Amino acid sequence: MIALAGADRSMAAEAKPEPARPTILVVGDSLSAGYGIDVSAGWVALLQRRLGQEGYGYRVVNASASGETTGGARARFARLLEIHRPRIVILELGGNDGLRALPLAQVRANLAAMMDQARDAGAEVLLVGMQIPPNYGAEYADRFRDMYGDLAREHGVPLVEFFLEGVALDPSLMLDDGIHPNAAAQPTLLENVWPRLRAMLQATPP
Repeated sequence: MIALAGADRSMAAEAKPEPARPTILVVGDSLSAGYGIDVSAGWVALLQRRLGQEGYGYRVVNASASGETTGGARARFARLLEIHRPRIVILELGGNDGLRALPLAQVRANLAAMMDQARDAGAEVLLVGMQIPPNYGAEYADRFRDMYGDLAREHGVPLVEFFLEGVALDPSLMLDDGIHPNAAAQPTLLENVWPRLRAMLQATPP
């Protein structure tokens, strides 16, 4: 018994801790925070499951918050990078800015600053584009939509052109407020993100 106990201690001493998995950090608003649905059914949770099923050794940290603006996210972004040290950052922001008709120069500057911060911290960025209804005029809505493509080109990052593609105009996939996707929409949201993200994962394996 003594010899066995000693062997157990020796094996435990030789065992090495598993290396920390690289992190995908999702910084978004209510669309990624899972507003109105069980968080475990949200697209970010589905992403973590997809990564495991397909053999990608990443963990997902969801730092999204309902009601978040680009300015609010920018204020806490440096700390998020410091804490989580992500390999990839998914930025899903801007919808609340657009719905409040905030100046697009300000929205653009916030997104650009976060992309620069992420790159400086050694992370790759996936930018998720949004569109808004023309409540404040077609010109504002068009400029808002085009802002994401411009930023992606200027910063050399991949872009999901419209996060709510296939969802926004389908009442069966929206909550009663007509703004937030329901649980049934979450797999479609993941599919909208997945092709661009998968290319990044293949380029930067864990």
